[in-house]
Formats: sequence, structure tokens, C-alpha cells
Amino acid sequence: MLNKAISIIVGSLCIAIGINFFVIPYHLLDGGIIGIGLLLNYTYGLKPGLAIILISIPLYTLAFYYNRSYFYNGIHGLLISSLLIDFFHFISLWNTGEIPILINALIAGLLIGIGIGMMLLNEISTGGIDLLALIVSNITKLNPGIFIFIIDCFILLIGWFVVPELIFFYSCIMVLTVDCTTYLFLKLVP
Repeated sequence: MLNKAISIIVGSLCIAIGINFFVIPYHLLDGGIIGIGLLLNYTYGLKPGLAIILISIPLYTLAFYYNRSYFYNGIHGLLISSLLIDFFHFISLWNTGEIPILINALIAGLLIGIGIGMMLLNEISTGGIDLLALIVSNITKLNPGIFIFIIDCFILLIGWFVVPELIFFYSCIMVLTVDCTTYLFLKLVP
């Protein structure tokens, strides 16, 4: 129980810092539910954490009926990570743009990937797509990182119509870094 609590807090902090300090100042996109939350933030001004919670409700309903432990473990990850994303929004103002966008994208990818990987390792998710990946992984025995990568590509394609091409390019680099980091974290950490 303590291990799960630590992974939720540390993983959520990694995600919140990655999103707010490295992603939002450059309007980069992420995949999955976080990416949808960012798209809603950039286009309508919605808080990304709140959007993540609202979008995840149908998938958490599915998890409630499929595997209650995923629901109970995941709901904590969803709420903590989403609340920390919105709580730490003020640090997006600290990024003055002096760090090159490529470095921002890579660091964001590493932080978010470590946060997601740490939580998935303990069967905790940060939102709907991670939760859905856990369910699909349980059924198919595929690494959840592969499923997350496919969904991330789809979300990025949607974002292509919202952000400029250069931002889209760096967003692709960031998402690839997130997915590779998550995949490697799940493979290498015992």
C-alpha cells in the first residue's frame, strides 16, 4: 500500500512538472487523455487536469465493471495527477523560453514517461488511456506501452489540425520519448 502511495505521488509530480514546466509554455501536445486535456486547454482555456478527469469518467466506469482493483487503484492516480497538473500550473510561467524547444520536448518526455511508467508498474493509471491500456494488456498480454503508443499517434493526428507544424513535430518527438521511456521503464524496472 505504501509503495502504491509513493508511486502515485512521485509519478504524479513527475507528470505535473513535465506538463506545466516543459509542455504548456510551448503548446506541445501529448498523447492519450493528457493530450486531449492539453488540446482543450489550448483551444478553449479549460484546465487540463479537470478535462482529464471529465474525459476519463466513461473509461473508469468500464474499469469498475471489468476489474475493480484497476478502478480503485486508477481513480487515485487519476485524481492526484490531474489535481497536481492544475495545482502546479503556476510553474508554466517560470519557463522563460530560454531552453530550446527540443530540450523541452525531450525532458518533458522523460519526466512524463517516468511518471506514467512508475504508476503503471504498480497497476495505477493517470487517466483513461492508461487504464484502458492496463485492461487490454491484461487480456492480450501485450506491453501497455505499445497500446498507449497507438492511441498517442491518433491523438497527435487530431492535434495536427490545432498546433503549427513545428510544434507538431516537437510534440511527436516528445510523445515518442514518453512512450519509449514508459516502455523501457516497464521492461527494466523490476
